[in-house]
Amino acid sequence: MSIENAELKIGSQTFKGAWIAVVLALGSTIGGGVWTASSLYSRLEAVEAKTIPDIAPMTEDIKLIKQQLVDNDISKLQSKLATLGTKLAQISEQQERLLELKAELNNLSKETEAMKATVTKAEIIADSMSDVEERLKILKIEADSLWEAVDYLSNPLR
Repeated sequence: MSIENAELKIGSQTFKGAWIAVVLALGSTIGGGVWTASSLYSRLEAVEAKTIPDIAPMTEDIKLIKQQLVDNDISKLQSKLATLGTKLAQISEQQERLLELKAELNNLSKETEAMKATVTKAEIIADSMSDVEERLKILKIEADSLWEAVDYLSNPLR
């Protein structure tokens, strides 16, 4: 059985030959686009669920440490410098995390725009399929008419 003889019936519409491959390719493309959009949406929800830590309390802690350094004598400076170094390291780590989150958000934004373009293309293709279906109906009618003409010409006395 070759592809020319293959026939697929969907509802009241019958597809023959290479049109089956066209319909399957279009269906898989639309399905892939929907799946990708769903994946992107779930990833966006995961990013929105992340909380960004507030660094305002740490800024206040740094101001307090500076004031205490001025108020206290030099003998206590070593321990206070160690505490300050630890706080600054924490701030630096949190700033790096914020920058990573910002980069992830930018990437997701770009992917969202790409998905919007893909969805728009899929909608255009889906709209053009109704025109293809009408053309297929016309081609089927014309093919049937041609076969009747060939049958008549092959034996006009019938």
